[in-house]
Amino acid sequence: MTKGVFGSIICRIATLMLAVAVALPVAKAQAAWPEKPIKLVLPFGAGGVADVTARILADKLSQRLNQRVVVENMPGPGGIAAARAVITSPPDGYTMAWVTNGAAISAATFQSLPFDPTKDFAMVSMAGTFDLVFVVNSQSEYKTLGDFIKAAKSSPGKLNVGTIAAGSTQNLGGELFKSMADLNVQIVPYKNSPDIVVALLRNDVQVMIDFPPAVAGQVADGKLRILASSSPQPSPLLPGVPTADQSGVKGYEVISWNGVGVPKDTPKEVIDTMNNAMREVLAMPDVQEQLAKVGVVAKASTPAEALARLTADIKKWNDVVDKAGIPRK
Repeated sequence: MTKGVFGSIICRIATLMLAVAVALPVAKAQAAWPEKPIKLVLPFGAGGVADVTARILADKLSQRLNQRVVVENMPGPGGIAAARAVITSPPDGYTMAWVTNGAAISAATFQSLPFDPTKDFAMVSMAGTFDLVFVVNSQSEYKTLGDFIKAAKSSPGKLNVGTIAAGSTQNLGGELFKSMADLNVQIVPYKNSPDIVVALLRNDVQVMIDFPPAVAGQVADGKLRILASSSPQPSPLLPGVPTADQSGVKGYEVISWNGVGVPKDTPKEVIDTMNNAMREVLAMPDVQEQLAKVGVVAKASTPAEALARLTADIKKWNDVVDKAGIPRK
């Protein structure tokens, strides 16, 4: 082989290598996440607060990310079916989980779960928070939560508190209230919120603990009255309503929340991109207004803050379940 031919071959190889080197950044740029629709899996059926919140967020995120964010409802006990669908998916950011305080309650109320919410998910961000409210019949003699506590202490075992099913956020919130206020009252679980409203109007229960949307209509009609909320600070969505802490149950706090998680090992770049998108969307006034209509305060967070909230809630509800002697499923 002559030196001229050899030199020509070397020149061609160098040219090809240069072309590949130039093309690599372009290919990498073209592969920026997301390249296709994102599935957001909910452990609840359609129509509830979580579903409405997720769909409001998904619509705006679709616009922000230039890819559709599709909500898929996958209800089931303990959120197991939804969790499995997400954690068995590739950790590429295209299948995400709607993670809530319900995951912490499942971890506390089930003997064992086929997943660990703190280890099998990487949290992206919180999406919003919402309170429980303590509600009475508008004709009730109790004008404050303090009035009810005083009456319960003077007539131990005589008063009832209505919540939905045992092991729900509302039910465990009631058990925590009973424990922290040192009350001898009966926590009565009902099948659904309308059944509790009927019981409250009939005076079968004297206080109801639920989320604001469950009683909004009756409160607006003047049939029911809100005594207190469950958050540590007064809710901007419940003007004039004191907290349970302000009403005498010092340190009482129950914050329900929604957020987004992904399978563990999902690239940090994907998590950061989604976190930034959620922050922008949740800061939009129209999104905040829409969420407020279903009782949710829009709230983004860092991944670490979301994980810390999940971890703390698991411990809190484990302690409540143990103290109340609630059988684990």
